[in-house]
Amino acid sequence: MANLTINGKTINVDVEDDTPLLWAIRENVGLTGTKYGCGIALCGACTVHVDGVAMRSCGMTVSEAVGKQITTIEGLASNGALHKVQQAWVANDVPQCGYCQSGMIMAVAALLKEKPKPTDEDINEAITNICRCGTFQQVREAIHAAASA
Repeated sequence: MANLTINGKTINVDVEDDTPLLWAIRENVGLTGTKYGCGIALCGACTVHVDGVAMRSCGMTVSEAVGKQITTIEGLASNGALHKVQQAWVANDVPQCGYCQSGMIMAVAALLKEKPKPTDEDINEAITNICRCGTFQQVREAIHAAASA
């Protein structure tokens, strides 16, 4: 049994210590916005914030997450209002299939927290999430729009 703090709530999950955080979030807590993509922490579909830092949840164990603040895509909005990155995503028609979008949004939200006005170089370095639909140009436009909001 592990106590995880997810989206501000303490939740007990009955899993082995070496269970990937992704599976605890999806299967045990029922928050399915965080997606399984590659399973080896490369694609970014499973990105969540751990203590405010964008992390690939498939590459982190539950035992590593205990005592940390975990935020999933479901917890990004505040008081019923979308986060400025979510708003920019909608305004710039970023999603195609949408599968990678929750992880991409979480990565971008973390980037903007660290660098409120990122350059294209900052974006290239920080946003390594993969979108198989190829919406990278819309993503970049949305990042700059969110930074200006």
